[in-house]
Amino acid sequence: MRIGIIGAGQLGQMLGFAARDLGIECRFIDPSESPPAADVGEVTRRPFDDPEALATLAADCDVVTYEFENVPVEALLQISERVAIYPPPDALRHAQDRLAEKRLFDSLQIPLPKYRAVDSKQDLQDAVDEIGLPLVVKTRRFGYDGKGQFVVRSADDVDAAWRTLGLQPLIVEEWVPFDYEVSAIGVRNVNGDIATYPLTQNEHADGILHLSRAPVEAPELAALAEYYVGELLTHLNYVGVLALELFVADGHLLVNEFAPRVHNSGHWTIEGAATSQFTNHLLAVTDQPLGSTACRGHAGMLNLVGEIPDAARALPAADCWLHDYGKAARAGRKLGHITVVAATADERDDRLQGILDGLRKV
Repeated sequence: MRIGIIGAGQLGQMLGFAARDLGIECRFIDPSESPPAADVGEVTRRPFDDPEALATLAADCDVVTYEFENVPVEALLQISERVAIYPPPDALRHAQDRLAEKRLFDSLQIPLPKYRAVDSKQDLQDAVDEIGLPLVVKTRRFGYDGKGQFVVRSADDVDAAWRTLGLQPLIVEEWVPFDYEVSAIGVRNVNGDIATYPLTQNEHADGILHLSRAPVEAPELAALAEYYVGELLTHLNYVGVLALELFVADGHLLVNEFAPRVHNSGHWTIEGAATSQFTNHLLAVTDQPLGSTACRGHAGMLNLVGEIPDAARALPAADCWLHDYGKAARAGRKLGHITVVAATADERDDRLQGILDGLRKV
């Protein structure tokens, strides 16, 4: 079995490690100079939408998947009659446009903050008048890790928001004073079987995921999030792993967005779940039975952004796992992560805090 993967970053690398354990060969397309996934498979260094490279991938592989959501849908459709592509391009199309994504949630009656499409400065002003302040202006496409966003806190910010983002289609979203953020990660295979991981609580710093903890001890919220994920997976005839990001506000769930791929907030599953999200994604797209998504305890994940301090490499292996993606250091770049698994939530949180304290001393 050979899987083609569009994108050879750290997610592709972790898919490749999981594939080795399953006896699956991976081939990648990525234009980067030193992609992390080169450690685990052959990388064709061509643009993601290169017709010749995609045609070769389709001819050489049994199935094609992708590790990030900015793959051109049109490029996938060009090879869709020659090879199975999972997750389906239609899911990718929804995830690439925030307006299409919000309308999808509306159609499935998944609660979400108020939103409005914005195509002019007057549209922006009308949205401010209707929704109220503060609110968030976002580009409809290509925003991630806090990029392509502007928070409008007062009437004086409207002009600045339009100057900053106004040359492209936008969406305005209601500002949600949430209690915390969670992600629900589900997986569906070709046969239609669905499995969902325990709900994960996330903390961000500068728009980038900082910490994840699982499971969230909130059975009613977890059950509701699982239902929403199931509705989304079924409606999209989805195959593979999907992450649904939600706000918890006054005991209620409001959906933020979904990612049609393995997700940063699910990295804890490598050591903390019976079957990692990466293994289950591969099982799903190759039409095999899914593995158990049960926790092995209480898990936590700490992202390493910008640098991997020497203190991180000196951590005792018995207490945690360091994943180094092999990427060159750069401000704001995800370079690796640390995972911990403990018998109790308190023990997990103490261990995470100890790691954070040790890294801050450097």
